[in-house]
Amino acid sequence: MQTVNGLPAHVLLVHAIVVLLPLAAVLLALTALWPAARRRLAGPNLVLSLAVVVLVPITTSAGEWLEHKLTPNPLIHKHTELGDTAIYAAIGVAVLALLVWWRQRESTGRSPLKRTLLAPTSGGVAAALTVVAVLVAGTAVYDVVRIGDSGAKASWSDWASQP
Repeated sequence: MQTVNGLPAHVLLVHAIVVLLPLAAVLLALTALWPAARRRLAGPNLVLSLAVVVLVPITTSAGEWLEHKLTPNPLIHKHTELGDTAIYAAIGVAVLALLVWWRQRESTGRSPLKRTLLAPTSGGVAAALTVVAVLVAGTAVYDVVRIGDSGAKASWSDWASQP
């Protein structure tokens, strides 16, 4: 998918990433820190995080197609390079969302093997998981801001320099 209704697909898809990846990251931190949120939102956030992992490569592929259609520009090249890091942020959020969901699943006794490796009663593991989840969430939000800022500069630098 390169265009949608005549517009470059990247221009449209990027808005989904800009909203959904930070949303998944914030929900990750929230579910890692707050048991009540974890009970209600860990499963939906896992689904959201996995959807973002699927959507990021589609968006970056459309962005690379668009880059090749435009006049070479160092700002666009920088944005493309930064955009390639979004998949790492998305995968990190998804993996941690899976672990947080599994932790909740074990704590409710819904695990078929009745393990408690990640359950809230495993204090050290739970604390480490929470710290890593919050760090990954913060990094993902920062990555989206950094990528978006470079894209805005690449898109609007010519306009801003005109009188």
